[in-house]
Amino acid sequence: MKGFLNKLPEQAIRVIVVFLVLAAGVFVIRQFIIPPEMKEPTLQKLSSMEREADKEVKYAGAQACGPCHEKQHDIKKTGYHRDLSCESCHGAAQKHADNPTDVKPTSPQKRDYCSYCHTYNSSRPTGFPQINPDTHNPRKPCITCHDPHNPKPPQTPRSCTACHAQIERTKAASYHALLGCTVCHSTPEKHKLSPRTVTPTKPDTREFCGKCHDKASPGKGVPAVDMNAHGEKYVCWQCHYPHMLGGI
Repeated sequence: MKGFLNKLPEQAIRVIVVFLVLAAGVFVIRQFIIPPEMKEPTLQKLSSMEREADKEVKYAGAQACGPCHEKQHDIKKTGYHRDLSCESCHGAAQKHADNPTDVKPTSPQKRDYCSYCHTYNSSRPTGFPQINPDTHNPRKPCITCHDPHNPKPPQTPRSCTACHAQIERTKAASYHALLGCTVCHSTPEKHKLSPRTVTPTKPDTREFCGKCHDKASPGKGVPAVDMNAHGEKYVCWQCHYPHMLGGI
């Protein structure tokens, strides 16, 4: 063995020595320094279970609220917030469930709490209720108009802006700014409850826009065209975006 090592270059011997030292160090650390529960999967699992079991229970779970708050539970289970846990708004409630007389859950009253979810954000899906808190009933608590357990919009025209904020902002700068949404769209009541499955109507004939924009229409100060020659057979919104200035 000594003769074999003598034939190796000095650099190779150094590499071998360093490797042996590292291997010995890893062996010593694994055998004598690392606790057994960090090496054995069974011990790791038991240790984790004991650690979690020792933590204080904070959440009671939605099923704990119904027996005492039947009215709110019945409203919520078919409302817009049916998939939202009670403790999402009222905070961890295990202590309240254990001692309902002396420990009361939180009840958000300020506008900024609801705005966490409902302030306009273009990344949120179409149909999700969104508002501009600076212009939507400014300074008033949301619960002034909305029952938080089923916060349905109180008025149909205003509910359009709640879900279609981006369209409303575009429309506000267009020729149709003062035109109500329901002038052009027929909105079924079920659309407010299930906006993706029940959709509003939209004009499907040229004659609809022609009621205001045909040169023969009685309106004054409205852009008018010869409906018989302008745009041929196409429906008006195939060339003109009605929520935006001008045409495309």
